[in-house]
Amino acid sequence: MALYLPPHLDLNQLQRIKKWHVAHRAEHPLEYQLWDTVLILWVMGRVGWLPAFALDTPWAYPLCLLAMLAPNFYAMARAKAHRLQRVRCDWLKH
Repeated sequence: MALYLPPHLDLNQLQRIKKWHVAHRAEHPLEYQLWDTVLILWVMGRVGWLPAFALDTPWAYPLCLLAMLAPNFYAMARAKAHRLQRVRCDWLKH
């Protein structure tokens, strides 16, 4: 069984998504808060892996990995919903 990882988002893409959410937070407050939550998870995963390794807590490694991949999973899920015409994502590059 192969593990599928979403495509990598670079910092420019993260910034473009964040700028869109900030510019449209009045019209889409839930999306704005959801994106902030995703970014908080990302930071927690990036910062948390070192203490998890130093404190020898291997159960935290997968949690940190999932948290680090949260923006990628979010963007992937939104892009799929956009393709299926369930939601509209103006921040996607066409």
